[in-house]
Amino acid sequence: MTMQHDTITPEMVVQRQLDAYNAHDLAGWLATYAQDAVQYQFPDTVLASGIDAIADRAASRFAEPNLHAALKHRTVCGNVVIDSEDVIRTFPEGPGRMAMVAIYQVVEGRIKTASFVFGDKVLD
Repeated sequence: MTMQHDTITPEMVVQRQLDAYNAHDLAGWLATYAQDAVQYQFPDTVLASGIDAIADRAASRFAEPNLHAALKHRTVCGNVVIDSEDVIRTFPEGPGRMAMVAIYQVVEGRIKTASFVFGDKVLD
């Protein structure tokens, strides 16, 4: 018997995550993460561990009216998806953008780890 996650590729999971992010759909975005997922600032600084902590970290970001991530390039290698993005946000200092690289490890149809490399903030 084939399990559902076998038909969902890691790239599909990450694209669903990006689509939900850009739609400001926190519930849909969280649904792409495993319950025990961990987010890191690359290489190993834990930003949030577990779905509840990830939800808490993301809640205010999803309320930002200008929140948007434009995919510049995607690399897929097995269950790892690496996205290069231009992210528009409202920072504490004001609206702006930054480059970001996100490295996702997808296990059983969900994001297990997400590691982020943050570029410099450029205010509008």
